[in-house]
Amino acid sequence: MVVRESPTPLFAKGGAIPQNMYYVYILKSEKDKKLYIGYTDNLKIRFGEHTRGEVESTKHRRPMTLFYYEAYYDKKLAQQRENKLKDFGSAYSGLIKRLNLI
Repeated sequence: MVVRESPTPLFAKGGAIPQNMYYVYILKSEKDKKLYIGYTDNLKIRFGEHTRGEVESTKHRRPMTLFYYEAYYDKKLAQQRENKLKDFGSAYSGLIKRLNLI
């Protein structure tokens, strides 16, 4: 049996609670039903930008709904996860499978 740890360590194990969090998120277009993968340090503000059409890559695909997100304490980990998902390889297919989208 293989046990995998979460990429975000548990803070209860003696770590300090981080001041900033970083988010990898997936939006779903209600117009074309396709997904958009992004990364931000403020999910609420970034989602508002998508909603108002201020993001070039999604403004013609509105309305968008926040479909999924992951929170990270480390910026580099969040960026790496976003890149892995955008490669559309096993990380992406595994997440899609886990979310029952196939």
